[in-house]
Amino acid sequence: MPFLDTSTPTAVAGQCVGLVALVLCLAAFASRSDERLLAVLILANVAFTLQYVLFGAWVGAGISALVILRIVFARRFKGSVAAMAGIIAANVAIAAFAWRGPGDLLPLGAGISGAVAMFMARGITMRVMLIVATLCWIGTNALVGSLGAMMADIAILATNLVTIVRLVSERTRSGPRIGPATKKRV
Repeated sequence: MPFLDTSTPTAVAGQCVGLVALVLCLAAFASRSDERLLAVLILANVAFTLQYVLFGAWVGAGISALVILRIVFARRFKGSVAAMAGIIAANVAIAAFAWRGPGDLLPLGAGISGAVAMFMARGITMRVMLIVATLCWIGTNALVGSLGAMMADIAILATNLVTIVRLVSERTRSGPRIGPATKKRV
C-alpha cells in the first residue's frame, strides 16, 4: 500500500482512525499512573486494530487486538510467566496464520516486547521496554502507509521519553529513603 494512501474511502477511514489512536495514545503515555496508562491503551488499541483491518494489515490487526487482551491479563496477572508465555505464543500463532512477508516481523516484535514489558515490569522499566515495542509499531505503520498511526507512535515515543524523565526527576527530588533502622537522632 502506498504511503498516505487516500485513494479509497477505506484508506481515508484508516487514516482517520489512526488520528483517533494518536489522541488516545497521547493521553495514555502522558500519565504517570500505570493504571491509567493501561486503561487508555485499551481504547487506543481498539482504534489501531480497526485501522490495520482497514489497511488490510492482518498481522498488525491481530496483534493489536491481542494487545487489548494482554493489557487486561497483565493487570490481573502481573508477574505471571505462564500468562506472559501464553500471550507470546498467541502473538506467534497470529503471525504464523496471517503472515505475508518479512514486514510482519515488526508487529510480532512489538507484541512480544510489549508482553514482556506489561507482565514483568513497572514504572520506568515498563516504559523503557515499551519503547522497543513502539519502534516496531513505527516501522509497521510506515510499511502500511498510515500517517495517523505513525504520528501516534512517534508521539508515544516522545511522550514516553518525557514521562520517563519526569519520573526520574521526581525520584531524584525525593532524595534517598532512610528507613527506621538507619535514622540518626541528633
